[in-house]
Amino acid sequence: MQPTLGLIYLTFRELWAKKVVLGLFLISSLLLVMVAFALNLDVVDGSLAGLRLFGQTPDTVEGLSLERLVFGVEAAVAGAAYWLGILLALFATAPLIVSMLERGHIDLLLSKPMSRPTLFLSHVAGVWAAVAVLTIYLLGGVWTIMSIKTGVWNGSFLISIGLVVVMFGVMYSTVALMGVWTESTALALIVSYGLIFASLVLAGHEAIVEELGLVGSTAFSVLYHILPNFAEVTTMVANLSRAEPVTSWYPLTSSILFGLVAYALATWQFTRRDF
Repeated sequence: MQPTLGLIYLTFRELWAKKVVLGLFLISSLLLVMVAFALNLDVVDGSLAGLRLFGQTPDTVEGLSLERLVFGVEAAVAGAAYWLGILLALFATAPLIVSMLERGHIDLLLSKPMSRPTLFLSHVAGVWAAVAVLTIYLLGGVWTIMSIKTGVWNGSFLISIGLVVVMFGVMYSTVALMGVWTESTALALIVSYGLIFASLVLAGHEAIVEELGLVGSTAFSVLYHILPNFAEVTTMVANLSRAEPVTSWYPLTSSILFGLVAYALATWQFTRRDF
């Protein structure tokens, strides 16, 4: 257990040394400061009496409920963290897999008293941990600030934090697999981003399948079920942020299954390689 935790910590330190964690931390802190100080609310008896954004009063305040405002702000931040945050996090962390495989670095890691699967998965866990801490810091901070400012405690928003972290892990599985297989950071990012934007098309599978023939609809349905449904999980994040029910958890579960298979293949490839 101690070598595993040590490797997770080492990965975190590597991210810090590359200024990845610091950069994302500063961006998150800036957003928290904006939410804390740029958004001024006048709450009277649990109702929104006034709102000022950067010192200005928006025209859309009249008739806006306090709860709706809180849910809207939290949904906007969660959506930004989901799309921009994950895209940035993938870009920032992708080089770590390839750099781990470099001569000297990999030789040092293989000298540790642990199996190759444990070594590889500990490295991945270190990346997960760093992204999870930053996500909790940003979204948890927004939730705390908005809750204290308004008295509206949206508990379901906290679940959306988990979804952001999980979906980063799912998409990072592609980076890990392609990185171990090809040792190309660029290709790993291209494939990962390609799957993300392909999910925008897959999200409309019900309408698209009706326009295709038997072979085309079957192939499209297979792709929908085996590839990560990144775009559809966006709706789940938005619903949870607005305290609305999630109609289906299938996009998340199928994406997790994809991630597990990709990590298994990446671990197998890492184990059988001759370093």
